[in-house]
Amino acid sequence: MPPIPITIVTGFLGSGKTTLILNLIPQLPEGYKLALLKNEFGDLAIDSQLASASAISGVQELLNGCICCNLVGQLGDALDTLRQDVEPDRIIIETSGSAFPATLAMEVNRLARESSHYALDGVIIVIDVENWQGYEDTSYTAKLQAKYTDLIVFNKWEHVSERRYEDCLDRVGDLELQVANVKSDNGRVDVAVLLGLDSAMAKKMDLEHVLDPSDGHQHHHGADHHGADHQSEVEVLSVSLSARKGDERGVDLEALATFLFSAPKDEVYRIKAIISASRPPAASDGSRADMISEAKDKIARYILNWAFGRWTFTPLTPTSGISDHHSTLRMTIICARYEAEKWKKRILTDRLLKREDAGENDDLHIERLS
Repeated sequence: MPPIPITIVTGFLGSGKTTLILNLIPQLPEGYKLALLKNEFGDLAIDSQLASASAISGVQELLNGCICCNLVGQLGDALDTLRQDVEPDRIIIETSGSAFPATLAMEVNRLARESSHYALDGVIIVIDVENWQGYEDTSYTAKLQAKYTDLIVFNKWEHVSERRYEDCLDRVGDLELQVANVKSDNGRVDVAVLLGLDSAMAKKMDLEHVLDPSDGHQHHHGADHHGADHQSEVEVLSVSLSARKGDERGVDLEALATFLFSAPKDEVYRIKAIISASRPPAASDGSRADMISEAKDKIARYILNWAFGRWTFTPLTPTSGISDHHSTLRMTIICARYEAEKWKKRILTDRLLKREDAGENDDLHIERLS
């Protein structure tokens, strides 16, 4: 069984963490099991009751303490309970407003190494733009939450002036972060930005939809006082490397690794792909994906999930239900604003995506979707 991806959602008190999660649920494919582990500061679980009524498959609570310190020892038991009782496709950990995400992420990684049941997908912080100026000045925790994260979601920016929003950006910029950031749309951020591609999601969604986040997620807005187009928060590249009939070559894994290592996490937010390879590819930590028994001595297929400088490969079995044998590689690259054209040019110029032993005329196509 592949490890269960874990997404950590943190943010100061009242920033909109639960709203972000609840707005994520309708974007998930039918039958996808999302479990929630929620850390409440007091002994009342009002938000958890709300979440459990909103199509989340299972909820565990850690009450009366902080998940990053005095409750950290209970994390493994809580995750195991969700894994055994719910069998989720993904677990989201929503921290209390005072939690320190780096400690929690280290504990998740420790559990992942020891059990192989889990894999950290990313750490997301929600910043309340409307109230950031108030608590950023007084809360060391708020600053640490922003500093030790993979993705910053600016929430409630619709309620303030453009100047107030720019002041918030400047304050975050003072922390000298190289971190991806997006603005929410009234608490909603596209699933393609928040979550990586896992095997369960790939199986439950049409391949074209999995690797084209603009498909089915177009949402149009009336004019607001910022005059902002939320679709322009990120830019998306769709990449395909066509397979030739009878060609048994996979993707060039050395060139692919060069591309993955070179992508800065403040320019490229996520890379999701299905690749064909002649040998098991290596993750960012050096570990290699399992060899598929049915594909020994043949081309095998893998899901690539790159998020914020880390990546993994998950093997696809012939019974996975995902069929796209006409492509050596199908990839979606989600970039920060104004970065897509630069990365398109770099991929083509440096030939970072190609087949093994490919000549100059490889069938590589790159299209900007948004």
